[in-house]
Amino acid sequence: MSTPTSPLEREFAIRLAAQVWLENQRNRGVEYWTQRALEDFVFDGERIGLMDRQRGIRKPRGMDAALSIRTVYRREGAERPYEDAVGPDGLLRYKWRGDDPGHAENRALRAAMELQLPLIWFYGFAEGLYAANYPVYLLDEERAQRQFVVALGEDQRAVGVGHEVSPVVRAYVERITMQRLHQPAFRAGVMRAYTTRCAVCAFRHPTLLDAAHIIADAAGGEPVTPNGLSLCRIHHGAYDAELLGIRPDLTIHVRSDVLKETDGPMLVHGIQEHHNKPLMVVPNARRDRPDTGWLAERYEAFLATGRGSPA
Repeated sequence: MSTPTSPLEREFAIRLAAQVWLENQRNRGVEYWTQRALEDFVFDGERIGLMDRQRGIRKPRGMDAALSIRTVYRREGAERPYEDAVGPDGLLRYKWRGDDPGHAENRALRAAMELQLPLIWFYGFAEGLYAANYPVYLLDEERAQRQFVVALGEDQRAVGVGHEVSPVVRAYVERITMQRLHQPAFRAGVMRAYTTRCAVCAFRHPTLLDAAHIIADAAGGEPVTPNGLSLCRIHHGAYDAELLGIRPDLTIHVRSDVLKETDGPMLVHGIQEHHNKPLMVVPNARRDRPDTGWLAERYEAFLATGRGSPA
């Protein structure tokens, strides 16, 4: 990367370098970060922490605009000090810090909005652990509501801010918004719970592992770890295609017609041999284990195909 020649170019270069730094870590299997780990980013020989120690908005010294924003983890039932919501256009809103439009953190957000600089959104999914969303842009400010309008990704920058849209369009934009907000945290929580291994076969290469939903998003499934399974691409595909099911007692059930098929070693060792075997990897923490009610609902749908049997 060439040396920035102006303060604005430097701010933009720092943001791009920070996103590349996070992406390189993801490619090496890092699914989430602690605040301490986020202090290791270095740009042009200078260490620049990506998350503020005390505040929700990070503006490093020497920069004019916010570099990152943060949503802290709260246990189920606990209220967040700032609750973000979706607007009539399906886009997310991020609340001001307090009520003062001139607060330093609000000014830092406003500068990022006016300059259209990309930010990173760190979203807490467990105590002290954060997933990352990037790039994030602030499109507008709604002062009466003390909040900014957020685009999660380049494509959402083209959405008409604040406009009433048809229910179909709003539902589509909102679904994409919530997926992008929660999916990184959902994946991070599932990978942490299953120690980055496939629940069925214990395969441990993160680039070939998915955080699979037990109850799908489209069916109202929640983006929480008990609604997730860490599955390799083969077993995720088999689970979604209903080649196999998982019983509420965490036992694998391969569909009866698939058990009768003759094919190569992948079918034999990858699918058929797991029939009536327990999951190889189960979260240690009881709160992270698959919800038995959701497993039962999904298993009943699997049996309803008519090609399996509860035996």
